[in-house]
Amino acid sequence: MSEIEDLLRADLRGKTPYGAPQLDVPVQLNTNENAYAIPEDVAAVVERHLSQEIRGLNRYPDRDALALRGELAAYLGHGLTTEHVWAANGSNEILQQLLQAFGGPGRTVLGFMPSYSMHPLLARGTGTGFVDAGRGAGYTLDADHVRSAIAEHDPDVVFLVSPNNPTGTALEPEVIDAAHAAARGLVVIDEAYAEFARDPGASALNLLEGRRRLVVTRTMSKAFAFAGARVGYLAADPELVEKLLLVRLPYHLSSLTQAAARGALACAARLQAEVDELKHQRDRIVKNLRAKGLPVADSDANFVLIGGLRDAPAVWRAVLDEGVLIRDVGLPGRLRVTAGTEKETTAFLDAVDTVMQQRPELFEENK
Repeated sequence: MSEIEDLLRADLRGKTPYGAPQLDVPVQLNTNENAYAIPEDVAAVVERHLSQEIRGLNRYPDRDALALRGELAAYLGHGLTTEHVWAANGSNEILQQLLQAFGGPGRTVLGFMPSYSMHPLLARGTGTGFVDAGRGAGYTLDADHVRSAIAEHDPDVVFLVSPNNPTGTALEPEVIDAAHAAARGLVVIDEAYAEFARDPGASALNLLEGRRRLVVTRTMSKAFAFAGARVGYLAADPELVEKLLLVRLPYHLSSLTQAAARGALACAARLQAEVDELKHQRDRIVKNLRAKGLPVADSDANFVLIGGLRDAPAVWRAVLDEGVLIRDVGLPGRLRVTAGTEKETTAFLDAVDTVMQQRPELFEENK
């Protein structure tokens, strides 16, 4: 053990940081980014918002991002106001702040893996115990399973993801309702991919009223093609939002970040066209892979989890050799692919065709 390693917190020794392979290949479909660059007309609006802030950068930003939070509330609807919304540098910081305020040493967060891999890492970073209650057959999650896990572990925070990453499946409202009824602590619904749902109206936002311990987190990274800007936010009871100010860093959202986000929000309807196209490409992947005999679940996200692989790491490598990078999420017999542009999606489907023809032994026999 090195001198620095010896100084490190004991629970962090020997651990590795979060990361996904970033390789220089023609088609990159591994990190669930929006495949479309910001359209020129939207970029112009964002640039105008940014230019209004440049000469005032000698001053600190709006510490509590009130204007941005108000516009995020208007985007979400459901009668939400500025006081119901909080914003931070990506939804990861939102989740971290929730654990800083409501988790921490001696407290527990309950998750249902496989799910977003950052949840246990955020728990570790905040000194919060993480309990994995698992999922049912086919990685499903129902109300009875959630109620039973909450009764057994009595968590301070519950993490649910809808649509779930990496499966792409959305939760039924009764699962969320059951979790809130059973838990004594926060129930956090991670809706990073909500805009890609087949039924966009089926959001946990519908359940917020009267449920003061329910939190819905969102991001601008996916539907707004804003991954590089790092803007995440939540909707919750105003008192809960107020408590997050106890742990937020001063001026944590820069003036430029706030301005860029407000510019993108002004173009939300325009950006929906790219969301609709990505949903079309996602459904194209599902239909095409099923026609090849590969089992895939209907997805409500901008990605698809592929099954039926006898050797998933070998399939990942073979597809990469065809110039397409997808994601090995560590699930036996499964890989995940992000929906791309029409050209990128075609390249992926062609790569799968090639691999299935040349290496049929890597796939389960069609049943």
